[in-house]
Amino acid sequence: MECSLPAFRALLRLPKLAIFLALLGLCLEATPIAASTSTSSQTEVASRDYVLWYRNYDSPAIRALVELALKKTPEYGDSRVIRSEELSQGRVLRELADGQSRLVDIANVATSIEREEFLTAIPFPVDGGLLGFRVCVVLPESLPKFAGIKNLEDLRARQIWIGQGSHWPDTPVLEANGIPVVTHSRYEILFGMLRNERFDCFARGVSEVLYDLEMEQDPNLVIEPNLLIAYPMPSYLFVGPNDQETAHRLQLGIERAIHDGSFSEFLRRYYSRAVKELNLSQRRVIALENPFLSEESRYIGRSTLENLRRRLEVLSR
Repeated sequence: MECSLPAFRALLRLPKLAIFLALLGLCLEATPIAASTSTSSQTEVASRDYVLWYRNYDSPAIRALVELALKKTPEYGDSRVIRSEELSQGRVLRELADGQSRLVDIANVATSIEREEFLTAIPFPVDGGLLGFRVCVVLPESLPKFAGIKNLEDLRARQIWIGQGSHWPDTPVLEANGIPVVTHSRYEILFGMLRNERFDCFARGVSEVLYDLEMEQDPNLVIEPNLLIAYPMPSYLFVGPNDQETAHRLQLGIERAIHDGSFSEFLRRYYSRAVKELNLSQRRVIALENPFLSEESRYIGRSTLENLRRRLEVLSR
């Protein structure tokens, strides 16, 4: 089935929970087609600045996706993406939920039931679902501790401590699977804690780890070569609960990008390198359960895990 206009229309007959995965599966391998990005004849629309959380702004991939969605929706007016103050993830979520603050308008974070209840989610996994696939950033001298691990029981038996953000939804997921966790509210501090041997593994998403290490510029931090910790963890764009215009614009922009093939190109441009350099298809997968997802996000996340091999093959091309 090609990513053509008739195929796109056919998707509208699918149950809501299946629409995104069908679209992504349809278009990940598709040849781009011509499509109009504007349906409005408005001539005067006010321009707007969108404040993107600084962690996302500093990530070339996430900033590029937000800019792509805005570019695909010119009828909403001219736009500019600007960097937020350096706020912790917990503070960002509180500011979005408040609805009165302009410290941040858009943030990309992993989803959870709670976040989907008090914020507005744009339910498209921004990296094709790769955030739930984690590798360990470790100190070189710690590598022998990971040798021979084949399953979750081995990981627990080795008493591998994992570092995570205190406000990240990954933390309760790891704890629910019996993995000990050390936390801090600031992402940057966690690297220092790893260097000081406060934990053994800083588990980072495969879509972000190479960028992390490029920013750290520390040869004493390496990626453990054999394990892939995997759990359903879709990563969405979020806006405030009352900012429906931004939510509609982002969702429409991403839908148009999927339809015309530019979302597929986005995935390949920003994530195929990680799939290849991390040798993901050869790693041993340790699958964890995530009991903290909404029904829709659980469906998306589990389907992503089930299609792991196909996604890796596509992004490796």
